[in-house]
Amino acid sequence: MINLVGHTKARKMRMLLRPGTIFRNDTKPHRVVSSSLCKKNLSSFSDNGENREGNNNNRQVINSICKVLESGPWGPSSETALSSLNVSPQPELIISVLRRLKDVNVAIDYFKWFERRTELPHCPESYNSLLSLMSRCGKFEPLEQILGEMSVAGFGPSVTTCIEMVTSCVKANKLKQGFDVLQMMRKFKFRPAFSAYTTLIGALSSSSSNDSDKMLTLFQQMQELGYEPTVHLFTTLIRGFAREGRVDSALSLLDEMKSSSLDADIVLYNVCIDCFGKAGKVDMAWKFFHEMEANGLRPDEVTYTSMIGVLCKANRLEEAVEIFEGLEKSRRVPCTYAYNTMIMGYGSAGKFEEAYSLLERQRSKGSIPSVIAYNCILTSLRRMGRVDEALRVFEEMKKDAPPNLSTYNILIDMLCRAGKLDSAFSMRDSMEKAGLFPNVRTVNIMVDRLCKANKLDEACGVFEEMDCKLCTPDEITFCSLIDGLGKVGRVDDAYRIYEKMLDAECRPNSVVYTSLIKSFFNHGRKEDGHKIYKEMMSQRCSPDLQFLNTYMDCMFKAGEADKGRAMFEEIKARGFVPDARSYSILIHGLIKAGFANETHELFYLMKERGCVLDTRAYNIVIDGFCKCGKVNKAYQLLEEMKVKGFEPTVVTYGSVIDGLAKIDRLDEAYMLFEEAKSKGIELNVVIYSSLIDGFGKVGRIDEAYLILEELMQRGLTPNVYTWNSLLDALVKAEEINEALACFQSLKEMKCAPNQVTYGILINGLCKVRKFNKAFVFWQEMQKQGMKPNAVSYTTMISGLARAGNIAEAGSLFERFKGNGGVPDSACYNAMIEGLSSGNRAVEAYALFEETRRRGLSIHSKTCVVLLDALHKSDCLEQAAVVGAVLRETGKAKHAARITGGASSLCS
Repeated sequence: MINLVGHTKARKMRMLLRPGTIFRNDTKPHRVVSSSLCKKNLSSFSDNGENREGNNNNRQVINSICKVLESGPWGPSSETALSSLNVSPQPELIISVLRRLKDVNVAIDYFKWFERRTELPHCPESYNSLLSLMSRCGKFEPLEQILGEMSVAGFGPSVTTCIEMVTSCVKANKLKQGFDVLQMMRKFKFRPAFSAYTTLIGALSSSSSNDSDKMLTLFQQMQELGYEPTVHLFTTLIRGFAREGRVDSALSLLDEMKSSSLDADIVLYNVCIDCFGKAGKVDMAWKFFHEMEANGLRPDEVTYTSMIGVLCKANRLEEAVEIFEGLEKSRRVPCTYAYNTMIMGYGSAGKFEEAYSLLERQRSKGSIPSVIAYNCILTSLRRMGRVDEALRVFEEMKKDAPPNLSTYNILIDMLCRAGKLDSAFSMRDSMEKAGLFPNVRTVNIMVDRLCKANKLDEACGVFEEMDCKLCTPDEITFCSLIDGLGKVGRVDDAYRIYEKMLDAECRPNSVVYTSLIKSFFNHGRKEDGHKIYKEMMSQRCSPDLQFLNTYMDCMFKAGEADKGRAMFEEIKARGFVPDARSYSILIHGLIKAGFANETHELFYLMKERGCVLDTRAYNIVIDGFCKCGKVNKAYQLLEEMKVKGFEPTVVTYGSVIDGLAKIDRLDEAYMLFEEAKSKGIELNVVIYSSLIDGFGKVGRIDEAYLILEELMQRGLTPNVYTWNSLLDALVKAEEINEALACFQSLKEMKCAPNQVTYGILINGLCKVRKFNKAFVFWQEMQKQGMKPNAVSYTTMISGLARAGNIAEAGSLFERFKGNGGVPDSACYNAMIEGLSSGNRAVEAYALFEETRRRGLSIHSKTCVVLLDALHKSDCLEQAAVVGAVLRETGKAKHAARITGGASSLCS
């Protein structure tokens, strides 16, 4: 920050003996330069026809100073150039220069230099000129220092300057900055102008953001300063509070106004009717309507129209009609606004015959229905999706009123929503023939609807056809295209549109970056997604909570759990309070990353922080509890949901049923299953499959079949997971023929078996020693293009080896190792036994040695079979080694038995 006060310190001692110096607290001497003297000297700079030659010289001097100041950044060369002008330093000179400058920083540098040069304090007009320049530039960073120096000097900003500062903030829509300006003035005990307060309060009242607290603060300050509030000021305040739904505060202000002996006028009553009605307080709006009549105020057209609109919005159509008829009786000339509002009311209620009848009634009274009336009907028809009727009304309206841009936009939007894109393009062409050209809203409608219909090339075509001289794309145009292209994977095209947005000097907002980052992550380009975040920071676009939540979600889904955690901490570091969605994303991400055990603590932290849980949040937490084995807690949360008025969904029931089935609490799972059905919840295949899997694993196969039968009766189709659950149960029960029949049913129902399916069957067939049949399925699996996993290889190799099919077993064994597979102990033992039984003792011994080198255990039975084969082949040396291993294995088992027995005795 720039310190303007400090530059007086160097000249304090020199000023002590100067005449006209005053002291503040014996530490701040200032030479007083009167305002009148500044004005007097300044008047000599005005071109009023007198002393034109002197004025021309003055203008030349000012031009020369400005030329030096605007030639480059401030530095020693600037000071040298200014000194070389040999200008007599006068207060009026700096005022004229400040009025010409456009850079606040340059002005402040010159302001300080001038003070050092003259060794005189600046006069009030100089400071006001500097503040005025700050207003024009919208840069108030040095305001605190400047106001501080003015306070020390004993004067403050003028009324005009104060109003100018606030007005500049309002025009730039920087209302917070305007509020801060007034608070800074109050900090230094200055009295802001009445109009400055009312201007800012009016702007805050009309703002879409919730600024009623700021309005109230300003109003209270006005009262502290002794300003008398007017009815207009109360009206503005009441409008602001009512629009935010703060009805009680608005009513308190109304009571305060009445206690101040101020009489409500018709404008205030109209505002109250409109704002309270829109806030849903229809009876209160009625009260104001009757109260104004009781106070002798005659309702005008605005009053009637507002009341009709409020009643129509509240679906109190009969009362609205009563008000409308009362207005009609009291007027000779129909009120167009009331007719339009009533027509809109009929349309919103779907009573189009009454709306058409009202149009005819208006026409019969000599008042031609306006384009607004027709647009009201078309808007209502669009909401109802009645395209053909809307086109008929469109043709009829041409007899009364030429359609305007809004008319065409309504129809184009309706046609696009209905999927009639060719008709939408034809409507656009008709609009151009009628002499109307698409505005940015037309383009935005078409681009958005085409993107949502996956007609991306057509959407890009509409964008490219835009005539920038007549219609410039805005952030909505760019955002729709970026989002649409990103969703279908055309992320590079989306990024090119983003670059065009920058070239068009259209500042991307958080929504644009949210769409870009989501698109890159969703299509596997997480590194580019991270670059987008850096780009956002370089463009100085502040992320909102929605963006940060989305970014965190993307990181978790991309497997970057640590970065996801870090983003949650960044949300808090940026001053945001994590909401229910933030916690839900964190919990869900941690569950997917295998940290389900952390969900319990996070859930209770979420509740402590006051987050309002919605159904989605409950579902995620319940799923987390189930996945980490805390099914009881999940069950409790399910009950809590019901108590708090949240209806459990199919996802809720699915998580808890699956959790219960996995820990064999099948009766409870089935009870929840029946409860969900009794509530009319459409259960999906996943829930049925969870129950089939649960019943199958504990051998309750008949019940599993009944669940499958019910699933198909409800019109659902079992998926591969459903069939695999049933197959696994049948194989474990060694009902292999039933399993084969089940497999045949799976194929008949056009459900493609997967690796798991074939693995279950191969394992089951090998268990019952149907090795050749198992090999048939093995070959079938490979024909389907599936790569067997380690378990399938081990099962098949072992089966073939035991069946004596050593050639196939050996081939599979070598292929398995060649593909990078690592055979386990069971696989090696099966191969050794198979080779030994096939009189291939030398090969069996080589595999025996390989098994030992790998550190895998060799079964006693394997050693016995190999030893016998080696003796038969006269491989006595190798037989001795195998015999030694067999003895060691026997000793180890004997020692283990003794140790186990001793342990039992001790216990």
